[in-house]
Amino acid sequence: MSSVDTDRSAKSSAVRENAPPTVHLRHVSKTFGATLALDDVSIEVHPGEVHGLLGTNGSGKSTLIKVLAGFHAPDAGGSMKFNGEDVRMPLQPSDFRRLGMSFVHQNLGLVPSLTVLENLRLSHIALARGGFINWPREKAAATATLERYGLDIPHWRRIDELSAVNRALVAIIRAFEDIREECERTGKPGLVLLDEPTPFLPGEGVARLFDLVRQIVATGSSVIFISHDIDEVMEITDRVTVLRDGKVSGEIDTADATRDRMVELIIGRTLVSGASVPADRMAVRKPFAAVKGLGSPSIPPLDLTIGKGEILGLTGLIGSGFDQIPYLLFGADNGTTGTLQIEDAPPVALSTRTPAKSIESGFALLPGDRMGRSGVGSIPIYENMLLPDIDAFFRGFVLRGGAMRRKAYDLGRDFEVRPNDPQKNLAALSGGNAQKVLIARWMNLAPKLLMLDEPTQGVDVGTRANIFAALKAASDDGMSILCASSDAEQLAEICHRVLVFARGRLVEELVGADVNKDRIASACFASLEAVPSTRSQNNQNRTGVPT
Repeated sequence: MSSVDTDRSAKSSAVRENAPPTVHLRHVSKTFGATLALDDVSIEVHPGEVHGLLGTNGSGKSTLIKVLAGFHAPDAGGSMKFNGEDVRMPLQPSDFRRLGMSFVHQNLGLVPSLTVLENLRLSHIALARGGFINWPREKAAATATLERYGLDIPHWRRIDELSAVNRALVAIIRAFEDIREECERTGKPGLVLLDEPTPFLPGEGVARLFDLVRQIVATGSSVIFISHDIDEVMEITDRVTVLRDGKVSGEIDTADATRDRMVELIIGRTLVSGASVPADRMAVRKPFAAVKGLGSPSIPPLDLTIGKGEILGLTGLIGSGFDQIPYLLFGADNGTTGTLQIEDAPPVALSTRTPAKSIESGFALLPGDRMGRSGVGSIPIYENMLLPDIDAFFRGFVLRGGAMRRKAYDLGRDFEVRPNDPQKNLAALSGGNAQKVLIARWMNLAPKLLMLDEPTQGVDVGTRANIFAALKAASDDGMSILCASSDAEQLAEICHRVLVFARGRLVEELVGADVNKDRIASACFASLEAVPSTRSQNNQNRTGVPT
């Protein structure tokens, strides 16, 4: 055991012996109709502890968070203590500040059009007596807050002008500042709950966030850290509680844990991936699509070729432009230059591509924004699944809704959608299950080229394995797949090749043994200046099919 792990164990033991839990939930259950979403869940979070909460999509994590947030009232028989004080559930809005509890949800809860100062001091500004705001005092307080946590962010910047990393950091320090004064007044620890704070952050951003988390727990307050990234959980947490099927499947000290043990607790079995790294990464592939001069206002012209049955990864840091490529090829974004040639057909100008033409030519696109650009949360699952193929369900002028629901049920079973109820609205599903629905939509059409933007963002390890297996099987059957992702581990597991972008330019191609997590991650952080000019030039001119 390392010295860091020893320190973790010692700290965890000390806080258990010397103080009551910061929060202690006992025998919490929650029923929705005939569904038992939480089943006798008990959890303790100790002072000065980073406590991980893990589980698959649909495991009960979201419901437990909403119980903690006062959004759901638990069933009779559950109880909650905060710093040893009995707390009546559901919590009321006035309870959170008094107790010292604050939340940072995935959307961060910031107001993009307001400044850093205004967002940090929002609660104080809103409660200003008589509507009078003492701006010099608020400026001094915001500046002191930023200095306290070592954040070099101008207080006058608007939130929508900040990087994703700085937006996340502002949200977290605001959450802690909202409870800090109360914690100092009472001398009792507070609690900050972080719900999936890292998916949009590059590696250095995650490191900065973790430094901030460590500052918070150093004061004696506690953090609940919710994430699907097991490596992150193992790095930052002291203990972990795992939920499965609404129950606590296990609690484990991180210092004593292994990644395999955590996976086993999460999914109930040892994970054996059906999507192992292909052995033929260097094989010659017949070209399926050749792109020449692809560009946009933010991407200089580039060439690339996608092989038949190839899984081609696109990656880079946030803002590097890799995630724009699928939308430009599909015709979903305008301003595209260059040509596209599909197999032996004549080249066509990319500026003439539209989503409808792309679907006609056998292309499919699954955007990263599930509910914004991909699914429609307010309509049923079966309509989301079968919308692109709806013509097949008309008999004359009559739409056969029953046939659609039966087909959607079969697809839901094949892709393990839970609950598999085609008539539920898509918005009723967890993020991971909604993603399964949307992947099933395009897999059902068996496209020639499937383009994916962050296909496993925010989904659990079991769902990831199912998605990987489906993609590999489709590749083996000849489907070409373009996967844009910032997840190096994901790309390493499923891709034959990976193209790395920086500042809008293709700077490196990884093949063979170089398609591994560490090599992909390091390539993403290489600046344009660090890439030899001859290699950069070659990468710009190459077609991209291994020979």
